[in-house]
Amino acid sequence: MSAKRAHKKSIRVKIISMGNAEVGKSCIIKRVPIRDKEVKINIFDMAGHPIFYEVRNEFYRDTQGAILVYDVNSRESFEALDLWLSEMKQDIGDITELDKVVFCVCANKIDRRTNRVIDETEGRLWADSKGFHYFETSAQSGEGVSEMFQTLFNGVVKAFENGGKVERIATTLGYTKDQVEAIQRLKNSKDNYERLGLMPGASKDDINKAYRKLAVLLHPDKNVAPGSEEAFKILVSARTELLKQR
Repeated sequence: MSAKRAHKKSIRVKIISMGNAEVGKSCIIKRVPIRDKEVKINIFDMAGHPIFYEVRNEFYRDTQGAILVYDVNSRESFEALDLWLSEMKQDIGDITELDKVVFCVCANKIDRRTNRVIDETEGRLWADSKGFHYFETSAQSGEGVSEMFQTLFNGVVKAFENGGKVERIATTLGYTKDQVEAIQRLKNSKDNYERLGLMPGASKDDINKAYRKLAVLLHPDKNVAPGSEEAFKILVSARTELLKQR
């Protein structure tokens, strides 16, 4: 071993993995590729079930990296991400400590594409709004896992070298939560009234008013969110069909 390598300072890193039970946290952790022996990684899989809260609340402090995992086939697990962040904030106590944590969001189980209910656009928007890194992963195939851990470890080491300061990623998507929600509603609603956010029997004026409001959000010239063009066509068709019934 060279003198230069022998005197190189080692870094001990604490990583926690958060998310509901059965979203794939443990499987992801088992695939961690650790090659730099001078970076000692301690990874704690936070038990997802609520009954384990009294156990896991002791592990939040002194964390340098956090993996937020949800199952793309479960809206409940996705919506729980905010609750996991709130729990972490509560147990850390000092809100400024969160600024020292590198966060990676894992949209897991993408190999089960036929059952997916949280699309990439919605997941990226959530992560992007908080300055977190986002990855599409599959614990089963390994897709995206190595890339996620590489980004996480690099971010933690960089923060260590910068005195604990973490650089949040800049917002880059170019579309808003309202635009994403409008696209999803138009694509997933059961009928045209629901697509326009109206009650059955709405008047012609109500239909046109709802149409104009959504058209501003969804017009392809102003909305770069994936699926906006398709959603706009659905919107036009929905208004046309409803007006025929007046």
